[in-house]
Amino acid sequence: MSRELSFIVRAWGVSFPKSSQTLERKKTRTIFTTMSVVPTDDEPGPTTYHAEKILSNGDFYAGQWLEELPDGHGKYLWTDGCMYVGDWSKGKPNGIGRFSWPSGATYEGDFKVGFMDGKGTYTGSSGDTFRGNWVMNLKHGQGIKSFLNGDYYDGEWRRGSQNGHGRYQWRNGNHYIGKWRNGKINGNGTMIWSNGKRYDGYWEDGFPKGNGTFRWSDGSFYVGIWSKNPKEHSGTYYPSGSTDNNLDWDPHEVFDVDLSDCKIYPCERISLYPSEKSVHQAGADLLQRDSIDSHSFESDVDGGKDDIVRAELERSLDIHVLELDAKGDAQQQQTRVQLKGGQGVTISKGHKNYELMLNLQLGIRHSVGRPAPASSFDLKASAFDPKEKIWTKFPPEGSKYTPPHQSCDFRWKDYCPVVFRTLRKLFNVDPADYMLSICGNDALRELSSPGKSGSFFYLTHDDRYMIKTMRKAEVKVLIRMLPAYYKHVQDFKNTLVTKFYGLHCVKLTGTTQKKVRFVIMGNLFCSEHAIHRRFDLKGSSLGRTTDKPESEIDATTTLKDLDLNYIFRLQNAWFNEFCSQVDKDCDFLEQERIMDYSMLVGLHFRETSQQESVTPNGHQSGNCTPVGNGDHDGLGLDSCIPRMATSRWASTSLGINMEAKAEKTIRKSDSENQLIGEPTGERYDVILFFGIIDILQDYDISKKLEHAYKSMQYDPTLISAVDPKQYSKRFRDFVFKVFVEDV
Repeated sequence: MSRELSFIVRAWGVSFPKSSQTLERKKTRTIFTTMSVVPTDDEPGPTTYHAEKILSNGDFYAGQWLEELPDGHGKYLWTDGCMYVGDWSKGKPNGIGRFSWPSGATYEGDFKVGFMDGKGTYTGSSGDTFRGNWVMNLKHGQGIKSFLNGDYYDGEWRRGSQNGHGRYQWRNGNHYIGKWRNGKINGNGTMIWSNGKRYDGYWEDGFPKGNGTFRWSDGSFYVGIWSKNPKEHSGTYYPSGSTDNNLDWDPHEVFDVDLSDCKIYPCERISLYPSEKSVHQAGADLLQRDSIDSHSFESDVDGGKDDIVRAELERSLDIHVLELDAKGDAQQQQTRVQLKGGQGVTISKGHKNYELMLNLQLGIRHSVGRPAPASSFDLKASAFDPKEKIWTKFPPEGSKYTPPHQSCDFRWKDYCPVVFRTLRKLFNVDPADYMLSICGNDALRELSSPGKSGSFFYLTHDDRYMIKTMRKAEVKVLIRMLPAYYKHVQDFKNTLVTKFYGLHCVKLTGTTQKKVRFVIMGNLFCSEHAIHRRFDLKGSSLGRTTDKPESEIDATTTLKDLDLNYIFRLQNAWFNEFCSQVDKDCDFLEQERIMDYSMLVGLHFRETSQQESVTPNGHQSGNCTPVGNGDHDGLGLDSCIPRMATSRWASTSLGINMEAKAEKTIRKSDSENQLIGEPTGERYDVILFFGIIDILQDYDISKKLEHAYKSMQYDPTLISAVDPKQYSKRFRDFVFKVFVEDV
């Protein structure tokens, strides 16, 4: 027996640190509070010592020993070939260690009372690996799984299965990015094939289900409602304009052909968990004795402690599950959460504008999906002609060019369609995504009250786009300035002026002959960050304060010039670019005889939780999804909740997601001549969003009369309605005092 033991010990090459070092490491690694008992003179406390033991059942242990159990650092070899090397606590693997199976599989990482729990790497007997988080022997949290066949998954796990957001890469080059549930693709996500095909939309149990878009590499795409049941499937095919090779395509080829090579490889099952292995306690044969006597051990007492710890781990697992569920629910049901935040009213059946919304969505789908030849960014002058418009009839029974629908009979007008199609391309707006945002299953939302001009604002379900109804005069201004606007945004990619994506009109037939004109724009504040404070700044003081009482001011309030109590300090590179771009944008607006525009600024305080808002007086409010109350170009009226794959919105550019410092200011008096207070030195780390809005007001006869009338009553330099040249100079002077270089 001694010869056999000597061989085992030499084969392992046992080498252990001193017990004092081991105790220190054990103290730092354990997550449980230890209770120390002060020994008395009559009864000395238990002491850890080094031992090498062959237990009566044939198991072998070499390492630190306390009260007849491993405690500290050691190696334990079971007779069935399993082995654990690492930290122990009262006979249980606890801390950092390595467990190996007879099959060759290994786990190396964190242990808690025998369970694989924490961060660790499992390598299967066939070579597949998992590196990530574990809770009670189960993959749970973030982790990367490399499969035996060459596939891999990187994302969230729950109770051993893919659950949450993740990416699966097949060895053939196909990959999926999106939501999972119980090991299957389920929720919103994108499948991209190696041959260039792509599906964006909703999934259920591994297959497309609900609203989705299928695209080909040639630019053509199919938008519809997806289902394995042909009776529930419907949609429309839109060719790219350069080819119609897919006209005979059957949508069920996606289920039968395209997805046949996208099977999820099963995970290797662990036949025996480390927590199922126990230390043999009875009849140990001591191979190497120290001078310290061993003490009796009451297994029922420590067994009770193990039950308590096990219960704590189970509660920990439940907490992890609840956190993941809450996160998933917040992402999958973001629309319902946002509506509770007061961001408008969903336009459902029975709403007074329900048919108008249907008409708008039908028209947008028709306009975006209409085949058109590939165009360059160099447009002909004829594309900007005010007479360049297309009228389309939409009878309820459908026509050769339009689908049947349940709305009323109406006509649809596209203004300068080639220009706006090219603008969307210039702004990197994907046609299918654009159509899906506006014309998908989800309804638009109408803000509860219109702006001062009488315009109404509508939000898309994902908050990316704002739709604003327009007066005829505003349409004329936009069409007049469209050539110069197109050249400006083409020349200056970081322009701060409003981005326009489409200009349309719905004309209802019948006795009313009502016309509704509207423009589609980007939403400046569509971000994963809550907007805690917002300002609409013009550089004038007359009437430039909020009309809300102080008790009602919160994060949903759009404050004005006289409410401003910050200056914003930009980093050197950003400040120089900001000044240059503001000059260029103001020159453009001045040349187009535009005035009365604003700089809309949104602040996210980095020290403040996204679940809270900050009022001007520093009080906190529970509303984190504000809605503006000004009459803007539809920008910045909403702050998005974090959603799936928000990283695509996290990139930084001028005016978007910019890190800066906000320094608090105090006015010495209530004089309207002092728009900007004195800096106090009190600074906050913020993320800034800003842009120039309301750029469709020209200096027409009504504004000239307003200027003349108010000039007789007030200082002409304080009123908003002034000549565009004077307005531009005053605006720049003011903005360059609000935004300064951080030195």
